[in-house]
Amino acid sequence: MYTPPFTVTDEILHLVSEISEQIGTLNALLGERMPSPMLRKENQIKTIHSSLAIEHNSLSLQQVTDVIDGKHILGAPDEIQEVKNALQAYQLMLQLDAFSEADLLRAHSLMMANLVDNAGHYRKGSVGVFDGDKCIHIAPSADRVPTLMADLFAWIRQAKTHPLVSSCVFHYEFEFIHPFMDGNGRMGRYWQTLLLSRWKGIFAWLPVETIVKKYQQEYYQAIAQSDAKGDSTDFIVFMLKCILQTIQEQQKVTDNVGINVGINVGINEQRVLDALRADASLSAVKIGQLLGITTRQAERLLASLREKNLIRRIGANKNGHWEIIK
Repeated sequence: MYTPPFTVTDEILHLVSEISEQIGTLNALLGERMPSPMLRKENQIKTIHSSLAIEHNSLSLQQVTDVIDGKHILGAPDEIQEVKNALQAYQLMLQLDAFSEADLLRAHSLMMANLVDNAGHYRKGSVGVFDGDKCIHIAPSADRVPTLMADLFAWIRQAKTHPLVSSCVFHYEFEFIHPFMDGNGRMGRYWQTLLLSRWKGIFAWLPVETIVKKYQQEYYQAIAQSDAKGDSTDFIVFMLKCILQTIQEQQKVTDNVGINVGINVGINEQRVLDALRADASLSAVKIGQLLGITTRQAERLLASLREKNLIRRIGANKNGHWEIIK
């Protein structure tokens, strides 16, 4: 059976330990609660925007948000289609088997629908990985792709390596093979997220892609360095650092919306804070509609948060807005 070449270094062991500890801390902050729908949606939008931006989609975060909210925007039709496709793919994620090659093809068919002619099928021609105009990797010939992908899935199904490491290895090997004519970058990142979410469910909504986008040049360099050395060790280190930074930043966001701040904040109060964080102009009526509660209940929650000095009203009731007090 094929075994991808990589080395579990002391640095990798340290990163795995640190990430595991930080994930435990984040789960402790949340307790038994799932992240709020508003926070999950916000992170999903960030993920989609960042992953597509890496692939040169020029839509802004606000434009991506508007597309996802069903609003009409001015933009290139293909770029708008990319956002719609990515949303469908990420909405399907929890239903997919991370160890199924058929599900990978299914996800690609959604991700690339109406963008390429062969969505959901392996490529029949030659491709390369480009950083701007510079080709940094020539992928294996098309006739080898089915065998290489079958070997990769056979390995990941029985891999004994820690999921944090094996998911990085899968991501790198996937990009090395480059099995599709287009969409390989976004699919590689998507599938690593899927693999990680099967280890810890919290990864399904952590926007790791935002950190990858922040260090996009280092992302390409890690791929090139691993290619040059013939193993994925450098790429593993890079991705683990991105994952760790994502978790650390998410902890700050979680703290800021009212969890673990030394004040007794109920679940519905937290949901109101999440809603106001996304849209400070929301009225009690709109909050009630968003959270599936009555307007009166929303008013009581707002009053409670004001009494706890967590929010304050700026301006008049009609044209004013809410401010979350840090």
